[in-house]
Amino acid sequence: MSERSLRARVTQEVAEVIATRRVGAYQHITLVAPGVAELARPGQFVALAVGGETSGTLLRRSFSIHKVSPSGTYGGTVEIVVSAVGVGTRWIVERAPHDTIDVVGPLGKAFPLPTAPVACVLVGGGYGSAPLFWLAGELRERGCHVEMVLGAASEDKLFGVVEARRSSDGVTVTTDDGSAGQRGWVSDPLPEIIDRTKAGVVYGCGPMGMLESITRVAEAHGAVAQVAVEESMACGVGVCMTCVMPVVGSDGRTRMVRSCVEGPVFRGDRVRWDAFDGGHARVPDDAVGAPKVGGH
Repeated sequence: MSERSLRARVTQEVAEVIATRRVGAYQHITLVAPGVAELARPGQFVALAVGGETSGTLLRRSFSIHKVSPSGTYGGTVEIVVSAVGVGTRWIVERAPHDTIDVVGPLGKAFPLPTAPVACVLVGGGYGSAPLFWLAGELRERGCHVEMVLGAASEDKLFGVVEARRSSDGVTVTTDDGSAGQRGWVSDPLPEIIDRTKAGVVYGCGPMGMLESITRVAEAHGAVAQVAVEESMACGVGVCMTCVMPVVGSDGRTRMVRSCVEGPVFRGDRVRWDAFDGGHARVPDDAVGAPKVGGH
């Protein structure tokens, strides 16, 4: 799909907050945004303006869409999950019912859905699991067997364990400190689950290190990984170039692409994980347009 046609499927709305509640370490917020709700698909995201009209905080904050309801009492709602880690996100979680937030969306590319029933494993890290519940529903409607693996550093950082039991055919929980579920990482139980279910696709959303590990496991066990990356997105619409990352194209060549436009969902085996260091991506020497050593 061209960028022009993608823009035609994006809207900007002044959304009213109709519900907000604390869920573990996160804030679950429901916004009235009928235009976004009508267009959105699992895996896409929204970009929220922060700070109000007089704020010096210019950049929007991007969040995966947890769920949408295209119709209903309010005419269409969008749900997001927010972790308050800075000035902008703290402002968002402090919004009360009837407050308004300027929203642009839906943005980015959605998770690709299988054309025939196939077993799928959905893996989420922390509140990165937010978009997976909506995806699980779409997959089960297509006749897919769905299992979920939810992980976090500790129990309070997990999101959606109870909801996962309603949304999937099986749930595995891991925590780094063993405070809930199995002690360890989400990649630890993944090989057994893929082999047992004969899964053809592993979907993931969470920290980049986690996405790399589940991609490696999926490849080793004959499954395709589709991952929603967590690159920093300052504008969300492909202008600022802060979210570029190296991805291998269908021609086998590496290019620096904008994860907010070409992603956030990529085939895991197309991402150049070797170029990431400390959460940041460098430009590989063999990437198209990369500076040549010595200037030649």
